[in-house]
Amino acid sequence: MNGRTRTKRRSDCPLNVSLEIFGDRWTLLIVRDLMLKGRSRFGELLEGGEGIASNILTDRLGRLEAHSLVERRRDPADARRFCYRLTQRGIDLAPVLFEMILWAAQHEATAAPPEEVEEMLRNRSGYLASVRQAWTATK
Repeated sequence: MNGRTRTKRRSDCPLNVSLEIFGDRWTLLIVRDLMLKGRSRFGELLEGGEGIASNILTDRLGRLEAHSLVERRRDPADARRFCYRLTQRGIDLAPVLFEMILWAAQHEATAAPPEEVEEMLRNRSGYLASVRQAWTATK
């Protein structure tokens, strides 16, 4: 199936498929933390400042893993623990997150640092390239 997951859906409309994967309160925030904040361990994700409950985090990480967006590996520093990392499919969400961040920063009061938003607007492709480069460096 070329990495594509098949689950029962309301419809196969691309927007519906995306919403069924990401359309809850937590999933994109977890992707953000993995992609942009350098968090990789369960405890780091749990303490990310959003107030996610541990059972919800466990569920969403499992869902992301089931959709091949996140991979779970043993922590090299402590084999009893796991680290989480975006897969290629997961990092391919960078432009989507990027545009959502810019939209919110332009239309709402947010915690996004204004200088970073300006850099994102000024150099979209360079900013995305740096996110991808940082992801590649963590392989």
